Formats: sequence, C-alpha cells, structure tokens
Amino acid sequence: MKNQFIAMAVILSVFSFTACQQSQSTQHNTTQQVQETTAAVAEPVAADSSVPVLETVMFAPAKVKAGKPILVKFTVNNPTTKEQAFCKWHTPFEQRFLNSFFEVTNSKGEAVPYKGAMAKRVTPPPADTYIKVPAKGSVSAEIDLLMGYKIDAPGTYKVVYQGEGVSGLTKVNEVTINVE
Repeated sequence: MKNQFIAMAVILSVFSFTACQQSQSTQHNTTQQVQETTAAVAEPVAADSSVPVLETVMFAPAKVKAGKPILVKFTVNNPTTKEQAFCKWHTPFEQRFLNSFFEVTNSKGEAVPYKGAMAKRVTPPPADTYIKVPAKGSVSAEIDLLMGYKIDAPGTYKVVYQGEGVSGLTKVNEVTINVE
C-alpha cells in the first residue's frame, strides 16, 4: 500500500510538472503574440521608409458663428502609383466621434473638453475598417467638431490631429478656427 501511495505521488508530481511546463509555454506564446500584434497595430505606416506615406490635409473655415456647425474636412491623398489603405478608426471617416482623435485648444492653450464616446476596439483592426485610396487619388470626409468637443465660447481654436497611432496617417496639418 505504501509503494502504491509513493507511485501515485510520483505520477501526480510528473503530471503537475508537465502541465505547468505546458502552461508556461502557452502563456509565453500568448504574451509574444500579444506583443507582436500590439507592435503591428501601434506601428504607423510611415515607420518603414520603403512604404510611401499617404498625405493628409485638414481644412476648416477660418471664421464660424458661435453655435453653428464647425465642419472639418479631412482629405487623404495618395501620391503613389499603387493603391494604399489606412484604418478609418480615429478619423472623420467613421462619420462620428468614437474617440478623441483631435486635440482642440483655445487661445490660452487650454484643452477643450471632449464630450463624445470612447469606443473600445479589437486588435488588429478587421479588414473592413480599412479605406482604400486609389493610386494618384484621394478620399475625403467631413465631421462637425461640435459633435465631439465642447466649443461654446467665442475665441480662436487650434485643431491638431492625434489619431495616427491607430489610423497610420501621419503628416497632418493643424487648422485654426475663429468662433465669433
């Protein structure tokens, strides 16, 4: 009986050790996959100098009456001879604010509060979240700043795009808007 007990203890020890080894291996592989996925998503398209950069330009009216829509037009140009794509998340191409992808400041340099939704996303972005830009072509979208930011006082406001970590769009100009 004592020998059976010792044999059972040895078998359980070996089984536990093997299960622990497999668990650690799986955990390491999962951690490595998460790190690789995060790096792939966080890495903007422009990081690889061999990949041509899409050119992005924002337009906004110089003056707007207080309370009227403040439309910002976001145009992505493809100067290359090959079709390119970018992720529409954190851009006006989503047609609504699902994240604070602009930094809006008043004339004192104070941040204007964001009042929109804060969507959580899966990574990497699914294929249907990418917008194709034809070779030598462009795509545009417009969004009303008032739908996402609390601009309720007259003054001068500066708008800077800050969603490049998700969309991959870099080199975006800033715009200044005078609300009267």
